[in-house]
Amino acid sequence: MDIDEHVAQLRRDGEFLATAAETAGPDAEVATCPGWKIRDLVHHVGGIHRWATGYVAERRTERIDARLAEVVGAWPDDRALVMWFRDGHARLVETLETSDPAVACWSFLPAPSPLAFWARRQAHETAIHRVDAESALGSITPFDPAFAADGIDEMLFGFAVRPRRDIPTTSQQTMALHASDGGRSWLVTIGPDRVQSSSDDGEADFDIGASASDLYTLLWNRRPVDGLAVTGDPKVLALWQETIRIRWVE
Repeated sequence: MDIDEHVAQLRRDGEFLATAAETAGPDAEVATCPGWKIRDLVHHVGGIHRWATGYVAERRTERIDARLAEVVGAWPDDRALVMWFRDGHARLVETLETSDPAVACWSFLPAPSPLAFWARRQAHETAIHRVDAESALGSITPFDPAFAADGIDEMLFGFAVRPRRDIPTTSQQTMALHASDGGRSWLVTIGPDRVQSSSDDGEADFDIGASASDLYTLLWNRRPVDGLAVTGDPKVLALWQETIRIRWVE
């Protein structure tokens, strides 16, 4: 996917998130993020949008070492919550649409350019949190297979393979993912000191077949494995869920 496609997805999912948050209300429980209410979710995503916008718009080349609340400055009250989110989301979209493709700024995963990185990262950040917002209403809108596969690629070849410590296993364990609607497969190997990912279609200790959308949300721990075609040892999936933790400062 290119920058324009990622920005278009960012625009759509931001609108879906805002609508879901407005419908659910600030005190609604976020089913996919235990302990969070819609208010917490909107604070988080709205803050992330402002954080990301700052890097691109201000051409910041070094990481901001600050808490999200410090980046934002002040949280809105509940009456202004959704409008505050919409304003930050619109500014991020505009910044990504109008910035010089060669803009130099800080980024933290491999990408063709910093602008391509931020467009992709914010598209998937917003997409997954749109799922969270919709979970408060009990109905999740599926993702397009190409976008979901792109999100799986970002997770497996970007986040998951970064150096890790104390992975709770003494041997290599493998998990295979097969997208039923996109012709894509992935093989994940979790070892004592690292996670490796490939686009192989090989045998694994645990095998999952599902739509790309379901695999995408499963890898982000936004849906259970119930209802998916699985074989093998489910402890491998549990190891993945215990090992992969993505924080906003990643």
